[in-house]
Order: sequence, then structure tokens, then C-alpha cells
Amino acid sequence: MSRRLPIEEHISHPWRIHELTPDFAVEDVWELDTPGGPGQLDDLLSAMVNTDFPQGAPAIVRFLWDLRWRLGAILGWDKDGSGLGSRVRSLRERMPADLYDRPIRLAFDDRFTTMYHLDDEWAAELANRTVHTVMHLGWVPDGQGGYRGQMAVLVKANGFFGRLYMAFIKPFRYTIIYPALLGGLERRWRSAKPAADLASGER
Repeated sequence: MSRRLPIEEHISHPWRIHELTPDFAVEDVWELDTPGGPGQLDDLLSAMVNTDFPQGAPAIVRFLWDLRWRLGAILGWDKDGSGLGSRVRSLRERMPADLYDRPIRLAFDDRFTTMYHLDDEWAAELANRTVHTVMHLGWVPDGQGGYRGQMAVLVKANGFFGRLYMAFIKPFRYTIIYPALLGGLERRWRSAKPAADLASGER
């Protein structure tokens, strides 16, 4: 089962994302229950892309998810001119050539724009009138001879309203949205991995 980690678990690792987000705050760090072996970040991304979230989530999750996007449409949070390339510059503009020129092997949700894709690290960004946010996935040693996924969310709030919005949705994220999202990811991971692999040292 996934669990929240101290922010230091993300900050202390030499991720490339640190170079690009010195003005962002690390909002959340999560340990993912996705046991595996080296070099399986692409498998983790595939599991994330192929979850049935939010359609397969509990009714309360679907309601809150739909409510967020309906409010965004009414209040103009997500309209043209509020996102990347208009209200804020894409973080890809900060990337050094060795990151910028690497191929992006797997697209994600159409609301997020993938920034870069390495063997053990992937990042995507989203911006609207409330925040500029980054979802970061890493593939890290689990301390027991295997590996697992780790997710971090980095945020740059847009002024007082952005900070208020993030504070308001925080309890919903922790108690409803993240458990449904990450639970679906972990079920997808386990359904795609033979039980023998999950139990073995190679996993």
C-alpha cells in the first residue's frame, strides 16, 4: 500500500528535476507499492497511463473529479491563455540540451505535458490559473534488493488565490483522491506482474 514520505526523501535524491524547479515547493512525496527490479520505470508509467482513474474509482472520487473540472470551466481556471506558454512558460525552456533532446517514449494524460523521460526519472507539468505543477515519478532502490516507484508533486501557486486553492483541496487529496489514484496504479501493477515475480528477489 502506498504511503506518504517525508519531503526529504525527494529533495535528498539527485534528481534532474531539482535543476528546473528551484522556485517550486515540494507538496507531496509518496512511496508506491510497486515492487520490481532495475530499469522498470517504463512499466510504471505504462501502469499509470492504463489505470481506469477516475472512471473506475469510487463514486465520491468521480464526483469530486468532475466537480473540479466543472468549476474550472465556469470560473475560467483552465481556459485558453491560462496554461503553459501563455500564463507561464513551460519548464522545458529551462532544460539543458541533454534533457531537452532526449526522446519522450510515452505520453501521459492529455492535461499534462511530458517534460523529459530518463531511465529512472520522468516528469510532466500542468498549469492553469491556480497553479503551475509538476508530477515527478522516479524508480528507486527499496533497501531490500529490489526497486519501487516514488511519486512527488511540486507546485508553484499563482498568488494568494492559488495558495488558498491548494490549502482547500489538501484534505481531499490526502484522504480521497490520492488513495484512489495510487491504489488503482498499484492494482494495475500487480495485475500485470506474475505473482512469482512479485515475490522473488528479481520482482
